[in-house]
Amino acid sequence: MNKFLIIGLGNIGEEYKHTRHNIGFDVLDAFVRKHNGFFKNDRLADIAEVKWKGKTFICIKPTTYMNLSGRAFKYWLDKEKIDIPQTLTIVDDLALPLNKLRLRGSGSDAGHNGLKDIQLILGTDQYPKLRFGIGNNYPKGRQVDFVLGKWLAEEQYMVNQKIVACGDIIESFAAIGLEKTMNMANNLSFT
Repeated sequence: MNKFLIIGLGNIGEEYKHTRHNIGFDVLDAFVRKHNGFFKNDRLADIAEVKWKGKTFICIKPTTYMNLSGRAFKYWLDKEKIDIPQTLTIVDDLALPLNKLRLRGSGSDAGHNGLKDIQLILGTDQYPKLRFGIGNNYPKGRQVDFVLGKWLAEEQYMVNQKIVACGDIIESFAAIGLEKTMNMANNLSFT
């Protein structure tokens, strides 16, 4: 199958734009822009269709809030008749340092509300995820402020590098598959 569902997780609303928690939206915005696509509002999500080397990417940014992301995921999965292994969910990850990305074919929600809802609705944690390390450089008790905060000026260069790399990973995932792409993506380190 040459059709893929790419889900970027984030929260709708101006106050959440370009926050750490919305990196999934930022990655998809950059990917769609790179391929001269555009998002339009549709059922449960902003959606863009991108074509590249015989592959079609259905890119969605759920317009539900983060903790209801599973509804949009399942709706577009069924509507576009895409199999779960042909999906890629892009999400922020506190457990990974800022200089890392982690691609896996399955895995727990790790306390992430968006992933928790997707897992609940799909009934499995067996779906590919690209985790964008955001680090955990926050004082005790300030996790929410950190996750919903904007990138620091000194972080922005690395974040931009990683956003570009995520676009390459999405293409590689479609072109050569999960396993080979994991070997490449999980060894990347950014400075």
